[in-house]
Amino acid sequence: MNNGRSARPTRAIYPGSFDPLTNGHLDVIERAAIAFSELVVAIVVNPQKRNPMFTLEEREQMLKECVAHIPNVRVDHFRGLLADYVQAQDADVIVKGLRVVSDFESEMSTALMNRSLSNVDTLFLMSDAKFSFVSSSLVKEVFFLGGDVSPFVPHVVLDVMSSKRAALKRS
Repeated sequence: MNNGRSARPTRAIYPGSFDPLTNGHLDVIERAAIAFSELVVAIVVNPQKRNPMFTLEEREQMLKECVAHIPNVRVDHFRGLLADYVQAQDADVIVKGLRVVSDFESEMSTALMNRSLSNVDTLFLMSDAKFSFVSSSLVKEVFFLGGDVSPFVPHVVLDVMSSKRAALKRS
């Protein structure tokens, strides 16, 4: 399909808080990296999300370690409107992962608003079925209640989570 645009590399933005990064996020990153010339995994600094488990620096470091094997992925962060960040990055598309139907219902209005503000479309990638129930908030809850979350997060993330739990127990 020729929509009047000349062929050029495609830069996609995959935004999220990644607090913590899950294997579901990593699955979306790996699949989106195949589809686009460049994928920017952009950590949203969201003042409305109080008491994040990880600092911005920790999330950036863990993400960089987890995507180091993917040459066309870079990690960044931003504050403010995603639409402004997308335009500043000269991105062609926003990538969002969907786990369940309710994700689509909540993401659709955001995608439409971002399109109206930036003229950039959102591409939705369905999660792998084995991650369809995994969310960062659920992982944190299970972890702090003593459950095993090792199947749901990369090893580097589990190591940092375990260090944080150990530090909390000492204090």
